[in-house]
Amino acid sequence: MLAKRIIPCLDVKDGRTVKGVNFVDLRDAGDPVELAWNYSRQGADELVFLDITATHERRKTMIEMVKAVARQINIPFTIGGGIMEIADADALLNAGADKISINSAAVRNPGFIDELAKAFGVQFVVVAVDTRYDGNANIVHLNGGRIPTEKETLDWITEAESRGAGEILLTSMDHDGTKAGFDNNLLKIVNDVVNIPVIASGGAGSVQHFVDVFQKTNVDAALAASVFHYGQILIPDLKLALKNQNINVR
Repeated sequence: MLAKRIIPCLDVKDGRTVKGVNFVDLRDAGDPVELAWNYSRQGADELVFLDITATHERRKTMIEMVKAVARQINIPFTIGGGIMEIADADALLNAGADKISINSAAVRNPGFIDELAKAFGVQFVVVAVDTRYDGNANIVHLNGGRIPTEKETLDWITEAESRGAGEILLTSMDHDGTKAGFDNNLLKIVNDVVNIPVIASGGAGSVQHFVDVFQKTNVDAALAASVFHYGQILIPDLKLALKNQNINVR
């Protein structure tokens, strides 16, 4: 059985790491390159960087930051935000990123997933999905959670997989930043349906939340931001606790 992965997520805005609640009320959390180096030393399995305003402001993700991170760490990292065409992904991978994450661009042009998978291979393509429950169904949202779509989350994820997504990064906006735990019900439904790795995102507030998400949903990885950025959970302590619960971690 593959080891479960622990993935710190760094939301980047104007070259700084930021964190909010339910995708708003952002506050500074430090220099992304320094944080990346620190997480690499702590034993993080991977990192995810999301330029959270790149799509909204129609900017491209910062190539220089990617190069700086690649020089500092020796674990895989994914970059997302503002990737609109093959050339954007090519530039990021050439700068040192291991995978690229697409969200809004994929929903607006699903064929973009096919193009990326064909150009670089499915293992490079992460499809990020921001979802919120609207009272009837879980609905996909765009542009950093600002715009609801008409796509139901499970339908979109299965389509993304069929087009060549190598991994799904699923963020529950209802849980994001609340520290009340992951959306285990939705995560289990998704993980049972797809055949590619699922990364749980949104809601981590304690070590027990990580134990719960792996035991209850069997997702491949769990991602968090503020609990790592502000030192509330240290990765070595988290991995030890998971091992003590017979959860296979690196």
